[in-house]
Amino acid sequence: MTLIEMLPMIQLHFHRLRQASVWVALLGLWFNSAPSQAADHSVVFPPAQRIVSLAPHITELLFAAGAGGHLVGNVDYGDYPPEAKKIPRVGGYTRPDVEAIVALKPDLVLAWYSGNPPTVLEKLKNMGLRVVVSQPDRIEDVARDIEEFGALAGTDSVAKPVAQAFRARYQALRARYSQRPPVAVFYQIWKQPLMTVNDKQIISDAIRLCGGRNVFGSLPILAPTVTVEAVLAAKPEVIVASGMGDERPEWLDDWRRWKSLTAVARDNLYFIPPQEIQRHTPRLLDGAEKLCLALDMAREKRLENLRQVNPQINPLRAK
Repeated sequence: MTLIEMLPMIQLHFHRLRQASVWVALLGLWFNSAPSQAADHSVVFPPAQRIVSLAPHITELLFAAGAGGHLVGNVDYGDYPPEAKKIPRVGGYTRPDVEAIVALKPDLVLAWYSGNPPTVLEKLKNMGLRVVVSQPDRIEDVARDIEEFGALAGTDSVAKPVAQAFRARYQALRARYSQRPPVAVFYQIWKQPLMTVNDKQIISDAIRLCGGRNVFGSLPILAPTVTVEAVLAAKPEVIVASGMGDERPEWLDDWRRWKSLTAVARDNLYFIPPQEIQRHTPRLLDGAEKLCLALDMAREKRLENLRQVNPQINPLRAK
């Protein structure tokens, strides 16, 4: 990412801010969530053959729906599955290149309500392009979008079974974990600034699925900045971090300096790859399952801690 030319320390600070903003934008956190603006079924269109995706998760969902072969345009970070990397780029999701999109002569542009600039989408519509906007706010919306995209591309025979399998897996996880004793969770997006999510974000939906409680879920901002003192006061039993890539971020272990924090005292500091918990795609359930297992480990550690205090404790009631 390009950095502005400033003094080294200021440059590093802005680099971190920009890195955090990339993932926040990927999460769809800068804007208020909104109902999905799905396709207008009152007008009948033939199956789309030339689709431009304006979000990484939309690209992945199109492949899941069997419509990857219909993609002629993709955005930066639209890197999954590997075949997606070969599709021509039309800029980033926050700054799509209108000229590049038009040059591809798409018969459908799939956009992201909380990630794409409204002015760009309006411009594309005014130029005569068909634009369909979606906004997945909950885990179940992933299955909805897979079916929707399959219908738009004429690949229902692939999309419907994939969506059904996703729903079945989601319901199985929900039945297994959602009613287990609650675990207080702090989900950390980034270190500087120290950022988290509120209950309106899809990550919190995964936390609820696992029987967890987001300690900052009630905050009004989708991606609030919090202080270390606020985290300590919230007393999370588990801290989960994402970061930027596949490696556990070093700053997750910075919490170990606060040894009285329950999450630290019980070694409940967990990492889940961001692409498995932050993208609105089928892989979201992979991340959710890892999160559920982490919260279950925290429950076991809670029980062990209680047993040390009272060996006669009932394990069924204590967990």
